[in-house]
Order: sequence, then structure tokens, then C-alpha cells
Amino acid sequence: MAANPVLDVLNQHASVRAFTHEPVLEDDFAAAIQAGQRAATSSNIQSYCAVRIEDADKRERLIAATGGQKKVAECPLFLVICGDTRRHRLLAEASGAPYVANLEVFMLAVIDATLFAQNMVVAFESMGYGTCYIGGLRNDLVETDRILQLPSGVLPLYGLCVGRPAKPLSHRPRLDPAAVVFDERYPDDDRMMELMAEYDGRMAAWYAEQGHQAPDWTSRMRERFQDLHRARNAEFYRSRGASFV
Repeated sequence: MAANPVLDVLNQHASVRAFTHEPVLEDDFAAAIQAGQRAATSSNIQSYCAVRIEDADKRERLIAATGGQKKVAECPLFLVICGDTRRHRLLAEASGAPYVANLEVFMLAVIDATLFAQNMVVAFESMGYGTCYIGGLRNDLVETDRILQLPSGVLPLYGLCVGRPAKPLSHRPRLDPAAVVFDERYPDDDRMMELMAEYDGRMAAWYAEQGHQAPDWTSRMRERFQDLHRARNAEFYRSRGASFV
């Protein structure tokens, strides 16, 4: 296959959790935003936004809100990625038209915001920066909201750290493509169990190489889904104007 720089960037992705102090250049930031805005968006609704947090006190408070993730304060650039339904609400209000929210509206905002963010990540990484999504932003959305003071209709989804990597990247293995892409129909359960067992072997080796105390991937997944996580978030999003009907 001929050299393809886009595939090279995509295949080199790894989450970065330690950054140098080198700032993200404003021109690079603008280029990444522009790339983000070229992502697909359903019916051109563009129901997303990003809030750049530079205030040191807010960054420190977000460490606790994200479950103790110090990189939120230490990375050169920290963004809060949000679903943004406020623009559409304002348009409806200005014209006296109704605005009806439901599950589809919420999903469109989440999907649009994620496509926007992923395009930005690819752009940043193509310029030599490292990135890390911060799902821990949803650990305490009430406190996050106090810090950010977002208006109703703007839904914080996750954070994004950006900066120059301070350490070499470590590429975590992924499931075999046969476990995620299928011809015509989903495989039977026995086949899926086989594919996950094969992956366990590769992940166990990676965990050992990295010094992680984890036996394998399936053990971690069983533990991960034994309990409810962030169970109050539906109530929070409803309070900010979302609906799940």
C-alpha cells in the first residue's frame, strides 16, 4: 500500500496523560477548530461547542470534579466538549416557535459533538500534539456545572486535554477487526467469546509490559459493568433542558 499520512496519524493514536509545558500555538488551535467544524453534522444543525478553560482556579477545581485527574490542570490546553442545543432554542424563542426536545435531539447533540471532537483530535495529532479524552468530567456534573456556569441547553459531555507528549506513546492493543466488523449478520455468541479470549492474551501481555496489575481485558469489563456508573447524570441533563422521551 502506498504511503498515506492520514492513516499514519490515525494508527499512531494513543491517549496521552503526561504533557510538556510547551503551549499549543493559537494558529494550531484555530486549524484544529476548523477541521473539527468540517466533521459531518446531521442536517447541518451543528449542535456542539467547545469551552476552553485557562483559568487556573477552574482547572484546579476540575481535578476534583473529574475524579482526581491532575492532567486536567497540567495540560497546556483543556477543552470541555458540549452538546449545544441552546442556539436552536434561542432561534425558536426569538420567533415564538415551539422547541420540542426528545431523545433524538439529545443523541444528535452527542453525536455531532463527538464527530467535531474527533476531527479536532486527528488534526491536533497530525501537528504533533497528544490528546486525552476526559470522560471523568461526568463524574460530578453538578460541580462541573458550578465551575463552568453553562446556560441551559449546553450539555457538558467530556473534556479534552491537548499538548506535546512528555513520554513515548504506548499503543494499547485493540480487538481483532473480526470482532467489530461483520458480513451480513452479527456472529454467534461462541464465536464472539473466542474472539474475546484471543484478545485477552494480547491485552494480558500489554498489561504486564506496562506494569499494570490487571489479569486480562474480560476481567476488567466484567468488573466495569457490575454496577451503575454516574447514575445521576440523566437527572442533571434533564435539568439543563434535555429530554429522553
